Amino acid sequence: MLQISRAEEVLPLLADARRRSHAYTADLSDEQFRVPLLDIINPFLWELGHIAYFAEFWILRHVYRQSPILPNADQLYDSAKIPHDDRWSLPLPSREQTLAFMAEELRRVKELTTGGAPTHADPLYFLRLALYHEDMHGEAFLYTRQTLAYPRPNVTRLTPPEAGPFPGDAYVPGGVYEIGARPDDGFVFDNEKWAHEVRLEEFAIARAPVTNAEFAAFIADGGYRRRELWTEEGWAWRQSAEAEHPLYWRRAAGVGAATEWERRHFDRWVPVRAHEPVCHVNWHEAQAYCAWAGRRLPTEAEWEVAATGGTRRRYPWGDEPGPAGRANLDAAIGDVVDVGAYPEGDSPFGCRQMIGNVWEWTATPFGPYPGFAPDPYKEYSQPWFGTHMVLRGGAWSTRERLITTRWRNFYRPLRRDIITGFRTCAAA
Repeated sequence: MLQISRAEEVLPLLADARRRSHAYTADLSDEQFRVPLLDIINPFLWELGHIAYFAEFWILRHVYRQSPILPNADQLYDSAKIPHDDRWSLPLPSREQTLAFMAEELRRVKELTTGGAPTHADPLYFLRLALYHEDMHGEAFLYTRQTLAYPRPNVTRLTPPEAGPFPGDAYVPGGVYEIGARPDDGFVFDNEKWAHEVRLEEFAIARAPVTNAEFAAFIADGGYRRRELWTEEGWAWRQSAEAEHPLYWRRAAGVGAATEWERRHFDRWVPVRAHEPVCHVNWHEAQAYCAWAGRRLPTEAEWEVAATGGTRRRYPWGDEPGPAGRANLDAAIGDVVDVGAYPEGDSPFGCRQMIGNVWEWTATPFGPYPGFAPDPYKEYSQPWFGTHMVLRGGAWSTRERLITTRWRNFYRPLRRDIITGFRTCAAA
């Protein structure tokens, strides 16, 4: 995450996040805004209003003690109190009114932050909380568009590099390492607190995520039909979902097709390219692949140490942000790239793409670090302890300013609509 010391420095970033929220939704018709009720998405109209509500609640109301912009906002947008399925039947403001609410919220935040108004809490912390909250919802907008087969939003600006595979393992010596955030790290989320020591045995971890070619071999060998490869919970999911391959894959049609498989990327079908990371697989699929390959998923402690070299660096390449030539982030390319790309972003142990391209499943259930205490936004982490799995590293859809080697993402193990892949470790 960016090192920011003054509240005013966050204002242009908030404006940038808001532009991205609009870029991910403005091209959609009113009909496309009327999304089906699915447990993995939110209605676009509700989610846009929720973004503004969250910033209003924590900055305007909590920090500056302002009155609500909308008198019934708590009844419309409080995600901690409004059941997910109810969001489709709420009397939401119109699209035009929602955009006006968003603009007014941002205007008031700027006015109060720059106007020297008295505060009742640290404005810098809550400004950054609202910023990163909107960045995370921006990524969710992309997941929703992918789920519904809507076109890819036009925010890309770079050409994907072609780099091929990056096989082999990196070896990490055993020892005592420190993971987690320190108080002098600036803004961190509560689940990153605090730094603590872990003892690791020597291990070997793949230098790159599992590729499409590698996962296709698992499919071809009957991986989805071999009960012995799956956990009990995983097999129950596979049968219920009738899964035979990654979520958005299908057999390529026609004689002489470039590849055996193709995948849906937003509203288009594209060839499955051998050296790109397998994507949109859940934790159960990753586990089954590992059993087939005689490998295992890394723990999140192993993942973090492999990414940092066992040092305090914020990124695999050092402490300075800036993914140019180092990572696939910010939707700048708009899709995954070959796992061999971005050698300048390698970790000290020689692991590639520990930041960006695809989120990576770990073997670790999401839980608190020693001494955990919830931050003011209590609903962020604590409700999900024990039911979700930890993912690390970010994806092509993740904002550069959000991700670090210590950032902990978390999802239910059955989720595969998100931009997830995985790398493996040699079995002990």
